[in-house]
Amino acid sequence: MRILVVPSGFKESLDAEQAAQCMREGIMRVMPLARVHTLPMVDGGEGFTKALVKITDGRLYEAEVTGPVGEKIPSHFGILGQKQEKTAVIEMAAAAGLRLVPRNMRDPRKTTTHGVGELIKLALNKGVKRILLGCGDSGTSDGGAGMAQALGVKFLDTNGNEIHIEGGISLTKVAHIDVSNVDPRLQHVQIDVACNWFNKLCGENGVARVFGPQKGATEEQVIELETAFNNYASVIENITGIDVREMPGSGASGGLGAGIHALIGAKLHPRYDIIMKYIDLDTLLAESDLVFTAEGSIDFQTPRGKIPAEVAKRAKQYGLPVVALAGTVGKGARLNYDYGIDAYTSILPMPSTLEEAFIHAEKWLRDCTESAMRTILVGYQLASRLNTKGWVS
Repeated sequence: MRILVVPSGFKESLDAEQAAQCMREGIMRVMPLARVHTLPMVDGGEGFTKALVKITDGRLYEAEVTGPVGEKIPSHFGILGQKQEKTAVIEMAAAAGLRLVPRNMRDPRKTTTHGVGELIKLALNKGVKRILLGCGDSGTSDGGAGMAQALGVKFLDTNGNEIHIEGGISLTKVAHIDVSNVDPRLQHVQIDVACNWFNKLCGENGVARVFGPQKGATEEQVIELETAFNNYASVIENITGIDVREMPGSGASGGLGAGIHALIGAKLHPRYDIIMKYIDLDTLLAESDLVFTAEGSIDFQTPRGKIPAEVAKRAKQYGLPVVALAGTVGKGARLNYDYGIDAYTSILPMPSTLEEAFIHAEKWLRDCTESAMRTILVGYQLASRLNTKGWVS
């Protein structure tokens, strides 16, 4: 049997490569002679840079930047190999990810993307001609204003005084934006942003309401962020003519998509459209009999650009069965049956706290994959038996 394992990471627990290895080990316990190919899938979040550097035989650079709560943190960016144009790859999560925000400080009104701008400057220092920026797993909701400020953009209040962006709540005070001092090197560099195309800055499904609670926002704080984003969008439109309110991808990573497009000139892309230029998933699907995928949570949002649904959609073009494993199975998970996922289950063997799940994630993912593989083999054996009896064709 030829089995393709294409997982995402489990946020704040396992990266995609660790998840792929656990799943491979679980399969091999049951079928030691199976041909198992692992392809850790990156969606722009944690592990994005290291995965693309490895795939392209590029180079990783260590760095120190401002973290989401304002303290200096170790970070990294990469330079891709096998490309004619010198291309840097950056994941915003390496400077402003949720993992970097201590649990007792999770208030998206006060976290910043300043470090993302610092990573972009470090990449520019390497003389790159193109930057590929991955959006995902963010711990911020500042509309990308912190990132823009690090690159020379100035935010002013009604009195013309410059505002130091300290999080999304700062956007409430913004009355004017000055882009005249933005780093001039950006005019000669193409920035492509891999983002979730369904995430919008404002509107009924705006990013504050959909993702704010995941980053620690209370209901009252969500309303504050919505007000701040609406003001921010109005000021951006006044100075650029660009309406970012409900632009596809504008809400990516707490509104980073809006800021980097309107203020820095980056181009937003549906993340898989651009990532697939570096990952040859179709060739591997064509050579497989069964697909396993995984992510931290499967719910009603999974079909909206999440890895399990994207993998399943492509797998169905080859008529392949798809099994998805998840840390949690949430509201509306059954929707995924309509998007190519044939079966899904949680890796949790018992009720547990989030902290316990993080501690045991490797073991539980390995054990769950083994259990799923054994169930699949029962199905094969039953189908074979029924076929022998002439009950199925």
